Amino acid sequence: MLRRRRAPLLLAAAAGAALATTSATSPSADGLGVASTFHGVARSSRAIYTIGFVVVDYKYSLRGLVPGSADYRGKLSEVHLRSAKKLLRLCEANRGFYVKAGQFVSSLRQVPKEYISTLSCLQDQATPCKYQDIKIVIEQNLGRDLHGIFLEFDEHPIAAASIAQVHRGRLNNNQEVAVKVQYPGLERRMKLDIMTMSLLSKYVSLIFPDYRFEKILLEFERTMSMELDFTQEAKNSERTTSCFRKNDVVKVPHVFWELTTKEVLTMEFCTGHKVDDLDFLRKADISPTKVAKALIELFGEMIFIHGFVHGDPHPGNILVSPRGQGRFSLVLLDHGIYKELDPKFRLDYCKLWKALISLDVQKILELGEQFGVGKYAKYFPLIFTGRTIDSKSALGTQISGEEKTRIKQDLNSLGMDDISSFMESLPPDFLVILRTDGLLRSILGNLGAPRHVRLLAYAKCAIYGHEEQSRLESGAINRITLQIKTSISYLHLRILIELARLLVQFNDYKHKAKDKLSWMLQKISREVLGWYKALM
Repeated sequence: MLRRRRAPLLLAAAAGAALATTSATSPSADGLGVASTFHGVARSSRAIYTIGFVVVDYKYSLRGLVPGSADYRGKLSEVHLRSAKKLLRLCEANRGFYVKAGQFVSSLRQVPKEYISTLSCLQDQATPCKYQDIKIVIEQNLGRDLHGIFLEFDEHPIAAASIAQVHRGRLNNNQEVAVKVQYPGLERRMKLDIMTMSLLSKYVSLIFPDYRFEKILLEFERTMSMELDFTQEAKNSERTTSCFRKNDVVKVPHVFWELTTKEVLTMEFCTGHKVDDLDFLRKADISPTKVAKALIELFGEMIFIHGFVHGDPHPGNILVSPRGQGRFSLVLLDHGIYKELDPKFRLDYCKLWKALISLDVQKILELGEQFGVGKYAKYFPLIFTGRTIDSKSALGTQISGEEKTRIKQDLNSLGMDDISSFMESLPPDFLVILRTDGLLRSILGNLGAPRHVRLLAYAKCAIYGHEEQSRLESGAINRITLQIKTSISYLHLRILIELARLLVQFNDYKHKAKDKLSWMLQKISREVLGWYKALM
């Protein structure tokens, strides 16, 4: 009863907070401040109305149904889809950080599929800010007249997203640059939006105690705060350049520090096409599978070896730049969101992937305890490799119909409290990994890459990442021994995956041959029957 009484108070608090925040931080003396205040209140009110409607829909649509029953599952899926569509309309109406939040949620593979499929269509695009406002931001940050800095500066942006827009320019030394400029008043708007989301999250958890997503919201707030500091983005960019200095496929734009501040980032202008632009790849005679392999190896090295991970690898942030004769570079953009993994977590994650490839059940469950997920560790093989912990299917192959039925029954028995408990128990580093891996798998799917490409790249990087620490702590002779051990371990896992791939191909050929033989026998039977009828 207390929860029900407190819920409306939280809704009222959210509305009041919207007004208080915008009023306190906006200049009330001019029309712009008043407009900003009402805009903030409108955004928060829209969010309050939508979330309130969603909560009521869940509460009353599922009332009287037995959790886990066929009726309950069917109705739950309907409510998921209705709610996801309402949230999509909210994100599209409020734009900005709401679009970012929608994209963040859709990249988490643990949320209901209705939310993933509906929210994944969100595009981080925005109506460009007026050139005069952008010019003021640049001149205030760099302390000089815009035309004194740039020989040329295109007034029309080449890209406009939720937090900034990018303009093409040319420095006085003829160097082509891309200038990323943050929208005015953005930090104030972010504080308001995050506060509204936080209050609404508490409201939902009061009505539905099993829904606990505070960690996800905290992680979202952390990533957005990082993304608003362009000097941090520049540092991330340079660190990534250092990590991949020996990799001639990876290209990171050079940063011009003398023209970079918290709100303005000036970098080398690089050309290319989105990583999953298949039409372009075909015209450039570039193999999509080779692009997929280079991409997943790049991120595998980030995750398992360097422990420094780009947190927003959507296709617009990864360009393919042709170099002739089928060769290419991967241009990595937007270094605002990075996660430095805890060293122990990185090593444990390397061990987890070695265990996943060999399906070492005991090790998977043991590592699950270390990650704090307990009984939910049995779902790790399903989440990462697409097979169950007791699977008899070969790695990288399609699971059997019997396994699919068993998985469906098992997942249907999970309640929202199970999903929420699993998400809450995960270390923060794990949330970043899950989101990043979800985005990468989507790109690999668009490129049509075979499943074994990702598994093989991750297996290789996990082994080398796990042995890297041992190499650092060993003498010269031990390093040679470890190098041999690492190579043998990788060879063993590669053989497992390649055998699985060959088994899939063999089964495909067998089915095709069987189908062809059946078709030939049917054709012969029809012809024989025709001859027999003709003779009669």
